[in-house]
Amino acid sequence: MHASFQGPFYVLMNIGETIRNYRLQKGMSQGDIEKRTGLLRCYLSRVENGHTVPSLDTLSKIAGAMDLPLSQFFSEGHSNGHKGLPQLSDDEVRFLSQIRRYAANLNDSDRKLVLAMVKKMASSTK
Repeated sequence: MHASFQGPFYVLMNIGETIRNYRLQKGMSQGDIEKRTGLLRCYLSRVENGHTVPSLDTLSKIAGAMDLPLSQFFSEGHSNGHKGLPQLSDDEVRFLSQIRRYAANLNDSDRKLVLAMVKKMASSTK
């Protein structure tokens, strides 16, 4: 992923920071999350430090361990302080996760083309 992405993509890029912030707000350690999910502390550390991007299933496990809905990681006003982003449903989170996965293999020109096609498709449905 490139830092040029904005909006919901920016949130996806910072999911580790979001997870850490919620975990700390809940007064939980990485060991607490490990016990509740079976995910190793070293893996959780890599996620929180941005070295690994978790799958949607893994995010769901982490959210469940903190008694949060999955969409909370992507909602407006989450603990990273990014304001102005829309509240995302779980379906939207899944969709954006798929986009993020495939966009990682695109060059800048292809990304611009995809974005132009999405804009055109969205404007034709109104």
